[in-house]
Amino acid sequence: MKFRRTVLALAVAATALAFGTGAMAQAAYKPEYKMSLVLGPPTPWGMAGKIWADLVKERTQGRINIKLYPGVSLIQGDQTREFSALRQGVIDMAIGSTINWSPQVKELNLFSMPFLMPDYAAVDALTQGEVGKKIFQVVEKAGVVPLAWGENGTRELTNSKRPIKSPQDLKGMKIRVVGSPLFSDTFNALGANPTQMSWADAQPALASGAVDGQENPMFLFTILKMHTVGQKYVTTWGYVTDPLIFVVNKEIWNSWTPADQKIVREAAIEAGRQEIALARKGLVEADKPLLKEVAGMGVTVTQLSPAEREAFVKATRPVYNKWKNTVGADLVNTAEKAIAARKK
Repeated sequence: MKFRRTVLALAVAATALAFGTGAMAQAAYKPEYKMSLVLGPPTPWGMAGKIWADLVKERTQGRINIKLYPGVSLIQGDQTREFSALRQGVIDMAIGSTINWSPQVKELNLFSMPFLMPDYAAVDALTQGEVGKKIFQVVEKAGVVPLAWGENGTRELTNSKRPIKSPQDLKGMKIRVVGSPLFSDTFNALGANPTQMSWADAQPALASGAVDGQENPMFLFTILKMHTVGQKYVTTWGYVTDPLIFVVNKEIWNSWTPADQKIVREAAIEAGRQEIALARKGLVEADKPLLKEVAGMGVTVTQLSPAEREAFVKATRPVYNKWKNTVGADLVNTAEKAIAARKK
């Protein structure tokens, strides 16, 4: 009888301990988690944040509530500081650009190497394969927990001057670029005059003619109505595609139960899948309706032939070779092999 009472007491204590541990874990949860984004809805990037946040709230029965902070407003709009702010805990979660985080994680420059990825199949071969796993290991070692891939899109060239069909057409043209030296090197190699500035500064600079052109995914052209700031010429050259990474601050991640971690990870993967489809909408179809929409705005759309594109590839090859060692020759070689073996 005494033995039975002891077993019963142990069982009650274990149950109480389990309940107490669960309650403590629950109590440690924040009432709200801050997610940083560069772009908000209705862009695919912003929609990724909304989809992820909505799925997490629903599947955790409200245990994890996420608030979106677009415009990298948590760090006063300075997108190059986002990764550092994540590590420091200023930001709880983010869907970030490989371009913006490349100053802190040099391997992320891989995706900005000019003309590495000739099509979407090449992008998928990297992010969904061995290269993607290696990049996630590097990102985790750098201090945050990566969960899934998204995509900001393939960055195409626009300008106010003339159709761009050859590197010669770019000579002397002032092009707004993001704050990455690799982009400056690329446009310098093409004879352009690259100017680094935030997008907030770029819009008035384009409108006034202080800057002639810029490069960004095509969905932004229609959302931001770039034809109204003088961008009358578009060249689709597919020189860079910018993957996004869904991440969580390491301390925040460790504060959640394993069950909730699983929910957040699976929700990120699902949101990423949906977001990539949104980012490519209108461009993967044979008739490319998004380009037709842009042309309908009175914009001249130039689609390079393989031979025309090759001239840009050749002109930027020294930049590619220079950055190969910065990124890591082994990683670049692995990426090149994965792209060569891709299913088109």
